[in-house]
Amino acid sequence: MRNLIIYLAVFLCGLASNLYAQDTFESRAKAIALNIEKITKEEKETLKKQVEEVNIELDKNIISKQQADEKKMQLATTSASTIENRISFEESKLSELVKERVEGRISSLDTVKKFGRTYGKGIKVHVGVKDTIQRSEKRTTSQLVFATGVNNLVTDGMIARSDFKYLGSHFYEWGLTYNTRIAKNSNIAHIKYGVSLQYNNLRPTNNRYYQTLGDQTVLQTGSVYLKDSRFRNVNLVMPVHFELDFSKSKMVNDKKIFKSHKGFRIGFGGFAGVNLKTKQILKFDDAFGNSVTQRSKGSYNTNDFVYGLSSYIGLGEVSLYAKYDLNPLFKDNIAKQNNISLGVRFDLN
Repeated sequence: MRNLIIYLAVFLCGLASNLYAQDTFESRAKAIALNIEKITKEEKETLKKQVEEVNIELDKNIISKQQADEKKMQLATTSASTIENRISFEESKLSELVKERVEGRISSLDTVKKFGRTYGKGIKVHVGVKDTIQRSEKRTTSQLVFATGVNNLVTDGMIARSDFKYLGSHFYEWGLTYNTRIAKNSNIAHIKYGVSLQYNNLRPTNNRYYQTLGDQTVLQTGSVYLKDSRFRNVNLVMPVHFELDFSKSKMVNDKKIFKSHKGFRIGFGGFAGVNLKTKQILKFDDAFGNSVTQRSKGSYNTNDFVYGLSSYIGLGEVSLYAKYDLNPLFKDNIAKQNNISLGVRFDLN
């Protein structure tokens, strides 16, 4: 997980190289990513010292090997929970930042380079045809990715008669990508890669919720009426897609200008990453009529690593998007259930 966070930080640093940009999307995202890395590093150092102390107790025969293993497991669980709690605030800041960018309330470096902007003591950056040509000659560009739609589980190869609401279960994904043109003088073939956060939500039908029974995670009927029952998995993944982009190029000053995300596009590939957290949210009224929201965090026997296939097809910055997890949601459940999503994807230059 740490390596992925570091990758995200480096990725954002590259986008924030403009010395004049003081309050862009990239500069603020960079600061958040560095905070997440710092938090993770601090907690892992603390965990390392605690594990070393347990090993010392084991070497001195103060505790047995079984007790040492139990202590280490408890320390690791506590450390993971602490990391999750500390970075949740940073996640909310990043989520709000993405919202501001999508709504156009904050500029990006691309916007600064394209239209010009005043910084500090009246310094203003202007971009003309020459800069446009130079920018088009760069074979790698960056995009903000946001996707949303419906989410469900394929059970033993079938999605019919699902245990989850078809419209009530949904997913969100947002991230940053690089888009590299493969050929120097052709615009059709691209490799698209980056980092994304996936929020996969499931809402069980018939007043049910998930409960862990040993190594099995099963749906149980609630003893009270559940106003909402939601099972959420948050994954940090690195997607890679091969993209065919049919955006037209044009000639400016005898040089060919390449554009992306302007015409028909199709991409197919996959993703791999880690599960950051699993949470269940239940809403109901207690015996006194008070509204109660119960949030439970735990592993629920879900797989720690995720990998799958994804594809999109669309026009310009908007496309239809589908993704499918190749590994089951739960490690040892008798019924194999794989997450599947279908929605709309935005690749914002």
